[in-house]
Amino acid sequence: MHDYPRKTLSIDAMERPCCKNHGTGSASAGGGATSDPEVEEPVTSQVSLPRLVPPATVEPATTEPLRAEVRAFLAEQRAAGTFSPSVDAWLTGWDEKFTAALAAKGWLGMTVPVEYGGHGRSFVERFVVTEELLAAGAPVAAHWIADRQIVPSLLKYGTELQKSEFLPKIVRGECYFGIGMSEPDSGSDLASVRTKAVRVDGGWKLTGTKVWTSGAHHAHAFIALARTAPVDPDNRHAGLSQFIIDLRAPGVEIRPIISMNGAHHFNEVVLDAAFVPDAMVFGAIGDGWRQVTSELAFERSGPERFLSTFVLLASCAEHMASQRISPDADLGWLVARIAGLHQMSTAVAGALERHAPADVPAAVVKVLGTTTEGDIAEFAGEFDDGDIDPAFTELVSAAADQRPGFTLRGGTNEVLRGVIARGLGLR
Repeated sequence: MHDYPRKTLSIDAMERPCCKNHGTGSASAGGGATSDPEVEEPVTSQVSLPRLVPPATVEPATTEPLRAEVRAFLAEQRAAGTFSPSVDAWLTGWDEKFTAALAAKGWLGMTVPVEYGGHGRSFVERFVVTEELLAAGAPVAAHWIADRQIVPSLLKYGTELQKSEFLPKIVRGECYFGIGMSEPDSGSDLASVRTKAVRVDGGWKLTGTKVWTSGAHHAHAFIALARTAPVDPDNRHAGLSQFIIDLRAPGVEIRPIISMNGAHHFNEVVLDAAFVPDAMVFGAIGDGWRQVTSELAFERSGPERFLSTFVLLASCAEHMASQRISPDADLGWLVARIAGLHQMSTAVAGALERHAPADVPAAVVKVLGTTTEGDIAEFAGEFDDGDIDPAFTELVSAAADQRPGFTLRGGTNEVLRGVIARGLGLR
C-alpha cells in the first residue's frame, strides 16, 4: 500500500514548483543529445497567442508566516468545537460568530484603507487568509460577498458617504451584503435585466425581481443592477445602473428558495416600487454595465472557485493513507490540478493588486476550477459505500448536492468559454 501523507494537500506545498527548471537550448529531454545536423527540421509557423493568465509574482516565503498564523487559529477553533469542515462553506456556512472572530483577528476588510477602519494590507495577503479558510472548510458565508467584491467595488465606485457608511461595518463583521444581478429571465445575459429604476423626488423607485440571491434573508443590503433607460437595440449594455438597497426597507420582499435537500441559501428578492435615495446610487447612472463587469473579476478568480470540495479531497487522502479506501492514482491527478489552480489564482490576485485587466484570466480560473471541484465530488463518490466514515459520507453527499451550482454561479462555464475565446481573439 502507498502512504498518502496528509501534508500532501496543504496549500503551502502547492506554492513550491513541482519540478526544477531544466533550462533551454538544444538538449533533448532524453539525455542531452544535440539535434542531428543532417536531419532537416520541419518548418512550422509560429502563432503568438495572448497570455491567458499573468505570471505569478508572489514569493512563498513572504506569505508563510501569515499562513501559519491562520492555520493556528483554525486549529484552535476546531479544538474548541467552533465548526466542522464542510463542503462549499463559503456559500452554506453562515456563522456570524465565526465572522466576528475573524474580524477580531484583522482578517476582514484586509485591503480596506486605514482611514475607513481597515488594515491596508495587500490582495495577496487577503488571498492567503481566504485560501486557508476555504481549505479548512470554515463557515465564512456571512461576510463572504461583502469582503470579496463589495469592498473593492466600494473603494472603486463608492461615494465618500457610502465608503464611510459601509466599509467600517464590513471590517468589523457587522454588515453583510448580497448580489442583485440575476433575474428569472436574465442569468448569464445580464444585459437583458428587466428591473426598472424610475426617477422620483429625492431618489429612485425600483420594481422587478432578483433571483438566486445568496443570504438575502440574513444580509443587510445588496447592490442591484437595474435599467434606468429604455433598451437601445444597438447597445444593449447602455442604460444600466446600480443601486445599494436596504433589504429590510419597505417595498422589498424576500422569498426563500429551498434546495432539493431542504437547505435555504438562495432567495428571490421582489422589489415593488422600493425607494432608493440618491445617496445610495452606486457609481454613475448609466455606467452599470462597466461597473458590473469589473466587479466580476473578483467574483470569478478567487480560491472559492477551486476549493469548494477541497476538504473532501483531503478526506480521501487521509482515508487512503489509513488504508480505509484503496489507493487510486487519480488522487495525484486532482492534487496536481488544484496546485496549478492555486498558482493561477494567486497570479490573478497579483494582477488585481496592480490594477491590471483580469477578466479573461478570471474566467480561465473559474472554468477550470469549478470543473475540478465537480471532478473531486465524482471521484470521492466512487469510494463512498456508507461504511467508511459518517463524516466522509456527509461530505460526499453535500458535494453531490452542491455540484450543479459549481459551474453555474458567477457566470456559466459555457458563457465564460466565450469570454476566453474573445480574449484569444478567436471570436
